[in-house]
Amino acid sequence: MGHTLTEKIISKHLLSGQMIKGENISIKIDQTLTQDATGTMAYLELEQLGITKVKTELSVSYVDHNTLQSGFENADDHKYLQTVADKFGIYFSKAGNGICHQVHLERFSKPGKTLLGSDSHTPTSGGMGMLAIGAGGLDVALAMAGQGFSLVMPKVVNIELKNRLKKGVSAKDIILEVLRILTVKGGVNKVVEYSGDGIKSLSVPERATITNMGAELGATTSIFPSDEITYEFLKMQKREKDFEALEADKDCVYDEKYIIDLAELKPLAAKPHSPDSIARVEDLKDIKVDQVLIGSCTNSSYYDLMKAACIIKDKKVHKDVSLGIVPGSKQVLEMITKDGILEIFIKAGARILESACGACIGMGMSPATDAVSLRTFNRNFYGRSGTLSAKVYLVSPETAISSAISGVISNDPNFNEMPMPKEFLIDDAMIIAPTFKDAVVRGPNIKPLFDAEALDDIIKNEVILKLEDNITTDDIMPAGSKVLPYRSNIDKISEFVFNTKDLNFKKRAMELKGSIVVAGQNYGQGSSREHAAIAPKYLGVKAVIAKSFARIHRKNLINFGILPLVFVNEKDYDKISQKDILEINTKDILENKNLIIKNVSKNINIEVMHNLDANEIAIIKEGGMLKFIKNLNKR
Repeated sequence: MGHTLTEKIISKHLLSGQMIKGENISIKIDQTLTQDATGTMAYLELEQLGITKVKTELSVSYVDHNTLQSGFENADDHKYLQTVADKFGIYFSKAGNGICHQVHLERFSKPGKTLLGSDSHTPTSGGMGMLAIGAGGLDVALAMAGQGFSLVMPKVVNIELKNRLKKGVSAKDIILEVLRILTVKGGVNKVVEYSGDGIKSLSVPERATITNMGAELGATTSIFPSDEITYEFLKMQKREKDFEALEADKDCVYDEKYIIDLAELKPLAAKPHSPDSIARVEDLKDIKVDQVLIGSCTNSSYYDLMKAACIIKDKKVHKDVSLGIVPGSKQVLEMITKDGILEIFIKAGARILESACGACIGMGMSPATDAVSLRTFNRNFYGRSGTLSAKVYLVSPETAISSAISGVISNDPNFNEMPMPKEFLIDDAMIIAPTFKDAVVRGPNIKPLFDAEALDDIIKNEVILKLEDNITTDDIMPAGSKVLPYRSNIDKISEFVFNTKDLNFKKRAMELKGSIVVAGQNYGQGSSREHAAIAPKYLGVKAVIAKSFARIHRKNLINFGILPLVFVNEKDYDKISQKDILEINTKDILENKNLIIKNVSKNINIEVMHNLDANEIAIIKEGGMLKFIKNLNKR
């Protein structure tokens, strides 16, 4: 029996465990990436691991999130990141060079290699045939220190793409269709592999759009074969030497299989407030639009902007619409300037934004009160735009630009395409190679990590919050211009924990001096931000009891010593109320997969399971991974 592409790459990188679906394994990581919103904490953690140089083939630190410098905090973070990168042998991509996933795809991604990134959209590089996985910053720090990355051996889902897309339909519509089929929790502990004759008509940037938004499925990653399309992209980037042909064996067996006929696909949109709330654009055509944004790590390539420019050429933005264009990298910005595409947007009345994440994480361009905003981004979670009352739709560049012209949600396929260039402009001057000479510079906002408490034998605390299904990391730890500058200051950033759910959360948590959170399905979906675990730990959260967890967030909870527990019987969720006192006996956690929780307030018992292996239990008992490693080194 043959192997899937995922199995082939994992087998070459396997460090421990067996390739049995559902079993814990550890794999070697070839490359890492960080971005500045998660990178400051990742490098503070790296500094505590006692190494002098990273042990990966390549590690890159990007500045692309916190580029709004309204105070000293973000600028100080950038200086810290550049100097710590120089010290440890990490390449540094300066602010303005572009969004990490777009730049990494252009300049560093390699077929057949493994990539671990402290950003949930790291699977973008799966469009290049990489096994690219998002993780918390501490996992990335450990990978840079030479340790393997542990994960559950994933199931492999095959999505066969047949035929070709019609004009006006794009790669964004493909991944929205996949989200319609699988939902935001349908990919947990799975890798999505794409195949079929339809992939031959998709460029690497289009494939990367699809793998990027695989993160919204909760998938471990998504991947395309490496073929002649991959080779042509690498050749245009003057990186032919990095090419390796890779594909699944013809006789491999997938755990699930779906077929999508691209010729039958129509333009789609994700309605507020979830990426899997899918509707056809034609069914939304009477909805008035206030704002349109084209960009983010999902749709900011030269190819995306070229398509949008073809549609708006010689036209104007509707008088009631604000249009923003976000080139994904300096390379893209230079090329649209050279080819006249930038002039088309400016003449049409668009606003040209910095090559950064920006509005996607609520850093600028927040919509007006009650506005409808169409975005080519990957997430439309409630409040993520910075405006709680806004209605955010996720659409393709074709739908976005058509709507910017018409003033209502629409998709006009009647346009003439420009030819693609034969090569890209290459200028890596804003990627700084390490010299191992700089002294690390720390501004006053960069604080040391706190000393985490070990796991109690008996946890007896109040349920501080009871939450619904699909709680995102944005719900736990919001992004945006008010919050992101404090990513290296845990005490300050803890003021924002759960503040969309309870503005008094920090005050109540500090008064309780120990608490428990209860939630529904898919707790912690979305961003890889480990601050959504670190800050609750700092505020005394001891355990989270949920119906299920998102993969990255569960790992982050373990890394920072918060006990993740799952209801054996999901109906028991209804037997717990906010402010109930729960008692959890953890003394025998190593011997028993299931624990009994006593609801003291209601005098009933509830069975939960922890699904932790022996190593994870040891980490939680110590109070988290860093404390575990320190104590291990003392022995």
